[in-house]
Amino acid sequence: MKASRLLLGLTLFASLTAIVIAQGPGHGQRGFRGGRESQGGGPGPGAHSGGHGRGMQGRGPDAQFAEDRDVFHFLLEHHEQIRRKVTNRADGVETLTESDNLEIVTRIQEHVGQMAKRVHEGNPIRMRDPLFAELFRHADQIKIDYEKTPKGVKVTETSDNPDVVQLIQAHAEVVSGFVKRGFEEASRRHEVPGTEPTGDKKEASPVIPGHGAVIRLPDAAHQPRAGTKIVVDITRGSEPDELNSAFEKVAKYLNIFAAAGNEPAEVKLAVVLHGGATLAALHDEAYEAEFGLAKNPNLPLLRQLHLAGAELYVCGQSLHSEGKAEGDVAICTQIAVSALTANVNLQNEGYAYIPLGK
Repeated sequence: MKASRLLLGLTLFASLTAIVIAQGPGHGQRGFRGGRESQGGGPGPGAHSGGHGRGMQGRGPDAQFAEDRDVFHFLLEHHEQIRRKVTNRADGVETLTESDNLEIVTRIQEHVGQMAKRVHEGNPIRMRDPLFAELFRHADQIKIDYEKTPKGVKVTETSDNPDVVQLIQAHAEVVSGFVKRGFEEASRRHEVPGTEPTGDKKEASPVIPGHGAVIRLPDAAHQPRAGTKIVVDITRGSEPDELNSAFEKVAKYLNIFAAAGNEPAEVKLAVVLHGGATLAALHDEAYEAEFGLAKNPNLPLLRQLHLAGAELYVCGQSLHSEGKAEGDVAICTQIAVSALTANVNLQNEGYAYIPLGK
């Protein structure tokens, strides 16, 4: 077990929102309820993630937020200079978090104090990471003893509840990941033991079988919305004997709306082909005349997209410049006067524009 982290929580920010994961109580404060301090302090499981404290909704972060965040960032940035030893026991864990850098030692102890105050006052940073949120919900079942050492903090966290013991030990493992990987680990989602994704969240492609597989994320932000309209503008070409990868993307878009969210959402999807993608619209006979290949490798997927409700258009101007005529186009694809007119008309009808270029 490398490196330390008296951070039961730490933060990872994207703009002003972040994932802040705080390890609980520190010196001068009692550990959650049931925790107690020895000689002044140490961490406890205050698993918090970036956001507003209680009672602060709609008003932005509380006054202490920026200072706490800076300490979190400092510890993540200097994670390679932190040592951490974790020993599992039947009722919890014992951890030792230390550094040879006195400034880091001070920040570790400061972080514990800051998080202890938040926990003690019921003012957590908004919880977003499932493991830490669950740990915080069971804070009243966690006992914490901690004491400063010359180079850091020694902590004992225990519970009489076997399920909470699992949370404590899982948290300790994740914190060790913070010490090893810093911000990289802090950016990850950590599941509650026993609730990790299972078969129903594996890859699936319910609308277009075999193409554009997706992962179901029923609790994620920005779920697919019914009534969405999308126009995908494809200029990306491919080798004549290979499936154009842009069509895989289109299949994925359909599958996302059908199966990746908490429930299926109806979507209208149009595809406009021009530039390097123009000849992908040819039927097999015309494709063979152009490339000497018996089959157009794009047609099977284009037919599937058409049957799934996607509207397929090819630019008439691009088709003419390639020396092809209307009769050379597969029946599942319509000819537009131009890609320009198709894209402009569709966007005027409320379609969101998604370009897939080279």
